[in-house]
Amino acid sequence: MTTPQHKIGSGFGHGTKADEVLAGIDLSGKLALVTGGYSGIGIETTRALAKAGAEVVVPARRPDAAREALAEISGVEVCELDLADLASVQAFAAGFLDSSRSIDIQINNAAVMANPETRVGPGWESQFATNHLGHYALTNQLWPALAADGGARVVSLSSSGHRRSDIRWDDPQFTQGYEKWAAYGQAKTANSLFAVQLDALGKDSGVRAFAVHPGGILTPLQRHLQREEMVGFGWIDEEGNLARPDLFKTPEGGASTSVWAATSPQLDGQGGVFCEDCEVAELSTDDAPGVRPYAVDPASAARLWTLSAELTGVDAFQ
Repeated sequence: MTTPQHKIGSGFGHGTKADEVLAGIDLSGKLALVTGGYSGIGIETTRALAKAGAEVVVPARRPDAAREALAEISGVEVCELDLADLASVQAFAAGFLDSSRSIDIQINNAAVMANPETRVGPGWESQFATNHLGHYALTNQLWPALAADGGARVVSLSSSGHRRSDIRWDDPQFTQGYEKWAAYGQAKTANSLFAVQLDALGKDSGVRAFAVHPGGILTPLQRHLQREEMVGFGWIDEEGNLARPDLFKTPEGGASTSVWAATSPQLDGQGGVFCEDCEVAELSTDDAPGVRPYAVDPASAARLWTLSAELTGVDAFQ
């Protein structure tokens, strides 16, 4: 396997904030779509893009809560979307396409993590369904808007959690026994592989795709974890304070790599790569930072795309 997974010398790093990435970048006249863009790093992503001049559409499972959270940010439109419900995905995409607008930036940010076993749709495991299949269907159904003007970027939020599991090709829905962290790891590997294959399919139309590990950030994403579990991981102490402030980022810092991948001219002509700390990640097979080879493997990416098309009945490239 060959890969472009090599650092490019961006000049940014672990402590970079989203506003720093966007310094000197004018997004006036651009439209950005940010799923889950009203909580955690999502709201900071929305805030940074809007501050740089973009019109931001935020599809939300809880639109009333999203409007309340985003009330002080101008240039934001909230719409209803439940990624775990393909009918909701289709309805949102159809409504957006009816507006005849093009998309310049799409950030697939929304996610669930390590939740108790939950089945959605036709019995799909909820993390794979929400984090991957919902975004897969959404992006494919929005393809006409992404390809309309050329030059669009799609950013898929993965995680260092991808290290917990490759795709379980023999049982991706965990019908033979559920383990919440393996399910999360598989979903985050899927997010990365999705970017690899979308870039391969979309680059001739000017659409480039990137996967992003935003870093460790304590946000509502951890809502399914007990305090004792997070203490055991060494994330927080018994009083709930950060045990490793050097390890975790602020939400503003967590948004930075998404925004960098979505806007930076340093990535012009590139795509299909996994990024972290506002930089293209290196391959890693040990505890060092970087991306596991299986999460950027082109053959696996193509195989996952085929599986996703079969499951959802959607494929913009067929």
